[in-house]
Amino acid sequence: MAVADAMGRDSESGYEVAGFLDDHRPAGTKILGDLSVIGPIQDDAVSLAHQYGAGLVVVAPSAVEPGTLRRLAVGLEGSEIDLAIAPSLFEVVTRRLTVESIGNVPLLQVEQIRLDGMRAVAKRTLDIVGALLLLAFAWPVMAISAMVIRFDSQGPIIFRQRRVGKDQRPFTILKFRTMTDDAEDRLGEVIQLNEAGHHFFKIRQDPRITGVGRSLRKWSIDELPQLWNVLRGDMSLVGPRPPLPAEVDKYEDWHLRRLRVRPGITGLWQVSGRSDVEFDEAARLDIFYIENWSVGLDLAIALRTARAVLGRDGAF
Repeated sequence: MAVADAMGRDSESGYEVAGFLDDHRPAGTKILGDLSVIGPIQDDAVSLAHQYGAGLVVVAPSAVEPGTLRRLAVGLEGSEIDLAIAPSLFEVVTRRLTVESIGNVPLLQVEQIRLDGMRAVAKRTLDIVGALLLLAFAWPVMAISAMVIRFDSQGPIIFRQRRVGKDQRPFTILKFRTMTDDAEDRLGEVIQLNEAGHHFFKIRQDPRITGVGRSLRKWSIDELPQLWNVLRGDMSLVGPRPPLPAEVDKYEDWHLRRLRVRPGITGLWQVSGRSDVEFDEAARLDIFYIENWSVGLDLAIALRTARAVLGRDGAF
């Protein structure tokens, strides 16, 4: 089902799902949206593929009986229908998969996600130098913002909130306050207005945001105090965004991979759509970033972040 869902969301893939083959559920059983079971795998898979004009049969090995893959491969030989295998490692980014052969037995090896050694030193150095430079240029904006917040509404200038960081360690994130002082108490009033799914909480017209706060958010000025989080070692300039503890409680196991590094002020998924990216896709982008980290990638994301902020794309 995960493969079919991914194909449905990826309109550029060119694939259209005809239906599901299932030995345990009768034909016509709804599985995903308008898609249903069209027949059993055993014996009928090849004929059903021909009947529906399918060009590809995708099999999840964990969902079929032993020997089914071999029978399908043999049955499809000589036809125009290809066979694809979606391993149970579906949520593992393919870059980390390598194929080895031991005694003529093929093995899929999954490398661990690592950002350590000199790579970690280089990233931390980039964080410290970058944060100091940004503070040197941004302090006048930060000083003016603090004064405006103080005179605009009651409450502290800096908003503090518990977030989950590297290796699931909690820390306190710093932001300029953009909401009324009783925003947390009023959460129940607006929880049903969430526009971003159960893993995120975003409201485009949140009534708790102050007039000044809306302007700060449009230009991402409210994020600038997080430069102190970077200098303290809680965060990085670039990385996965730090989730709330309640959000982590809803994570699937593979989502936790995005917590293997320090969270960032900006990240790959933010510059790929910011508030408009669905959570599973955001998590995949975060894992891709971790696996493919380089100084050049961080600089590229920083440049795209600057463009997104100036264009105010997707921020709310």
